[in-house]
Amino acid sequence: MSTGGAVAARLTDRWRRSADSLQGALLRVLLRGAGGAVAAVAVAELHDAHDPGVLCVLRRFTGIPCPGCGSTTVFIEAGHGNWTAALAANPVTVVAAVGLLIAPLGPGRWWWGLSNGRRNALIGAALLVSWTWQLHRLGISRP
Repeated sequence: MSTGGAVAARLTDRWRRSADSLQGALLRVLLRGAGGAVAAVAVAELHDAHDPGVLCVLRRFTGIPCPGCGSTTVFIEAGHGNWTAALAANPVTVVAAVGLLIAPLGPGRWWWGLSNGRRNALIGAALLVSWTWQLHRLGISRP
């Protein structure tokens, strides 16, 4: 094994062993948060330079939003620091992003401890809430 490979193997082993410690969990949250922040700012800048319009294929061709509509807008608004607008675009995406961010602190273990049926039921409920929100937000549900 090369010297670089040995160093990488030691670092990987150390990273795995730190997963169960508070320090390791906090480091993972920090890295996820930093990565998400960089991605949000990059998407916001890209959107400012070139607005592609509606990205959702269902909404583009039918005018009806999907449950994920507004998710890109969440990251664009977060990248601009407009937290209220990000939350209004798709609250379910915001909750999911926060859940993924803090998963190393314990919610991840709770999630994977659920049965497949319960996880699927939660995902289905979240999609239904999100779709209802999108229909209301975009005025589809109004007469």
